[in-house]
Amino acid sequence: MSDFVSKKVKKNISFKDVAKLDIRVGEILKVEDVEKSKDLMKLTVDFGDFERIILASIKNERENPKEIENKQALFVVNMESKEMFGIKSEGMLFDLGYENKITPVLAMPEKKVPNGTCAG
Repeated sequence: MSDFVSKKVKKNISFKDVAKLDIRVGEILKVEDVEKSKDLMKLTVDFGDFERIILASIKNERENPKEIENKQALFVVNMESKEMFGIKSEGMLFDLGYENKITPVLAMPEKKVPNGTCAG
């Protein structure tokens, strides 16, 4: 971890701002390549009472991106959808490390919880 880059704490925000984020636990059911993209993988994620397709820039972050299949992780589920490479992404993987220039890791619950469990 010698490549770690420390970051300054960002400007304070209100509790109301934090409460706007809908962060939930989802189980990554499937990880698929997005052929024409050099970074993106297509994740099919189970949130209990709904599933979403979420594109994540993880293709080059790990030797085998499929190793995160069947793992739970945190996702932001109330972002505007965005279409990339003809695929609509409906959320964002909430991982750790990218901003610090280290290989990102999943933000995960310490033990299995029901899919769709809310953070906060």
